[in-house]
This record gives sequence, structure tokens and C-alpha cells, in this order.
Amino acid sequence: MPDQLLHTRNHYPRVPLATILVVDDEPEIREMCVRVLKKYRILQSGTCEDALRIYETEHVDLVLSDIQMPGRSGIDLLKQVKKIDPTAVVIIMTGFSDKEIILHALKEDADDFINKPLNFLQMETAIEKALERKTLKGELVDIKHSDELKNIFLSLISHKLRTPITGISLLLQNLKMGLFDPDDPIFQQSIDMAIGETRYLDRLVADLLAFSQVMTNSTDVVKSPNDLNEIVAEVLMQCREEHGDLDVELETAPRVLPPVMLDAAKMRFVLYQVVDNAFKFSGDRGHVSLRIGCHADTVFIVVSDSGIGIPEFEIAKVFEKFYQIDPDNTGQTRGFGLGLFYAREFVRQHGGSISITSEAGLGSTVTISLPLN
Repeated sequence: MPDQLLHTRNHYPRVPLATILVVDDEPEIREMCVRVLKKYRILQSGTCEDALRIYETEHVDLVLSDIQMPGRSGIDLLKQVKKIDPTAVVIIMTGFSDKEIILHALKEDADDFINKPLNFLQMETAIEKALERKTLKGELVDIKHSDELKNIFLSLISHKLRTPITGISLLLQNLKMGLFDPDDPIFQQSIDMAIGETRYLDRLVADLLAFSQVMTNSTDVVKSPNDLNEIVAEVLMQCREEHGDLDVELETAPRVLPPVMLDAAKMRFVLYQVVDNAFKFSGDRGHVSLRIGCHADTVFIVVSDSGIGIPEFEIAKVFEKFYQIDPDNTGQTRGFGLGLFYAREFVRQHGGSISITSEAGLGSTVTISLPLN
């Protein structure tokens, strides 16, 4: 039983300590803060310049700074910290009761004040309240960001659906009004257009359902030993069937591998997004290759295409949410700009990486690396 208790204690998830940067030119004050604020991780600095260097290189949850210091003052530090991060929390320690100084600090968005000589109970209370406010602020920012993403997604969906629906609706209206002659070539073209738009809508809805499921289960990772070649073969067969109207040459080079610890569903999703893009942007005639390689304890999956490529300035953006390469500027590229975003998240969850090299007009190459063990 004691061994079990020890095992549980050692593996219980630990809440990270909040980090406080104490800035004061008096070492005694800093040391007293360290002794009193034992439940926090404390960083120390004696000057504004050194404090800024620490703030820019370390994770800091709250800055506790004196006003009067050699060189630049605590107000200068407050300004610079708020410039770096407007949501930063800064508490000012002051032995001055000058209203002008306090008003100046308030104008620069100081979060609270502590009078010197320090009352440590007051200091602890002020820090706890400030950190609680910061947590609440962060939650509100997350909610606002989530609402913004939701609005963008809904706007994107409505835009994607509107164009094909409009084309099909116009065809049906013209048919109802008897404006088409069945033997007219334009009629046949309109029918083909409507069939194409219907297929587009069907695949768009399928993508929407797939992403809905992905977003619901995005944080769950269930790994088991898998044959990577089997997953690759399934994805290639699916993409070949979906892009059967394209004359794309497909080249594959499987390799004998030991079982790889994977979340099979998520890895299928990752490979589908990459291979689907390779087909989609290779045009009516092109070449797509998929190779599997292995080096030491890492397996590589390399997908190359002979498609339109990606301009250099866009490569860094392709993993962002809702970002899409739209070479013809139609706004009707299939998908929602979420595939590569979630593909990168899932690869990272496996301890791997995904990268893209490309040149406009010369195709793209995506490399996925995964640990074998």
C-alpha cells in the first residue's frame, strides 16, 4: 500500500506555480519578498533594464516593482511591460504618497499599489487578487476569441454554400420557365455545371461533418500499434476515388516498418489532408508521389506534387486556421482552411513535426516525421 501511495503522489499532475518578477534596487526587500511569497516562483531584478530582459525571456505572471530606482523608474518599467503585453499585471510598490506619481502610474495602467514599508499581508492579498483578475481576463479573452472564430467559420460556410446554390437555383428557375431547349448545347453545359456544383456541395457537407467530429475530439489521443503502410494505402485509395475525374499519376513507395504507435483515426486525417491537397492543386493532369522512409527512431512520410505550388510569402500561413490557397481568387476552393491546422496539431500530439517546401508553379513537398516508439 505505501508503494502505491508513493506512486500516486509522484504521478499526480502538479499545478504550475505562478511566476512573480520582484524589481527593487534593495536586495533586502527582494529577499524578504522571496521568503514571504513561498507559494510562487520568484524572479529578482535590481534595475528596470535587467527586469525588462528577464520579462522578455522568461514567463512572468505578475511584476511587483518599486517606483524609485537608479536609472529608469518603476513607471518606465510599467510602460515597457504594458507595451510588450497590454494584459500584463503590474503592481507598484511605493514609499511616496504623491498623488501625481499615483495618477501617473494609474494612467499607465498599473493594476494595484502597495505602500512602503511593506505590509506583507497586504502584499499577498494584492497579488492573489491581481492574479485572479488576470485569470478572469484570460478566460474572457478566450471566450471572445472563440466567438470571433465561430463568426468567421459561419461566414465562411455561408460564402462557400452561396455560389453553388445560386447556380443550381438559376438553372431550376430557367427550366421551370421553359427557357432551355434540351437540344441546345448551352442546356447541356448548364446541366453539367449543376452536376458539378452538386458534387461540390456533397463534398463540402462531408468535409463539414468530418471537421465537426475532429474539433469535438481534437484533444483525445488514443495510440495503438499500427501498420503505417495500411493507413497510407487506405488514404490513397480514398483520394483516388474522390479525384477520379483528374488524370493524376500516382507514385507510391511503401517500406517495411515495425508497428508504429499511432492514433490511427487522427493519422488518417493528417494524411488525407496532405494527399487531398496534392491532388486538388495538381490540376487535371499532374503527378503525386508518396514515399515512406526511416532513419534511426524516426519515420518520414513525404508527399510531393507537380501542382501550382505556394508563393514563399504564403508558406508560413498555410497552417493557420481558415487560411486557404486560392490561386484563381474565386473564394470557392473546396474546404474550410482547417485541414492543415488540425494536421499540424495531430502530428505534434504524436511528438512529430510537419513542414512544407514549395515554389510557385513548381509543386509542393510536405514532410511528416513521427517517432517510431
